[in-house]
Amino acid sequence: MTVIFSWLVYGRYVLNSTPTWVEQVSLLLVVLIGFLGAAIGIHRNTHLSVSYFRDKMPLFLKITFDLITHFMLMIFGYIMMIYSYKLVIFKWSTQIPLINIPEGLRAVPIMVCGGLILLFSIGHVLNYKNTVIDKKRVK
Repeated sequence: MTVIFSWLVYGRYVLNSTPTWVEQVSLLLVVLIGFLGAAIGIHRNTHLSVSYFRDKMPLFLKITFDLITHFMLMIFGYIMMIYSYKLVIFKWSTQIPLINIPEGLRAVPIMVCGGLILLFSIGHVLNYKNTVIDKKRVK
């Protein structure tokens, strides 16, 4: 992406001719990187949260609120995936100006990352389940 933006700046200020495709491609990449970053944040459990109050709670409440958070993220990821899929289908026949690829491709990263958020949240819930089962076996 740095190369594409460098080419945009070089073309605009040195050649006095902005390449027409650069802005559209860079918008697609920004959407991809943004939503992929959100999915990775869910995977690593570094998503935005207010941890001050959670850290002051007993362990049972911490786990309960974490599970509620992951269930809400599962619902959010599912909604992202389903509605962006509908958007991909709806916009597929329209072309993005200047680069002539389907407009539906703009929503594909949202659909994929919604699925990743759903999968990663399911993984966190299953991890909590396995942790609780392992603790019961140890006792």
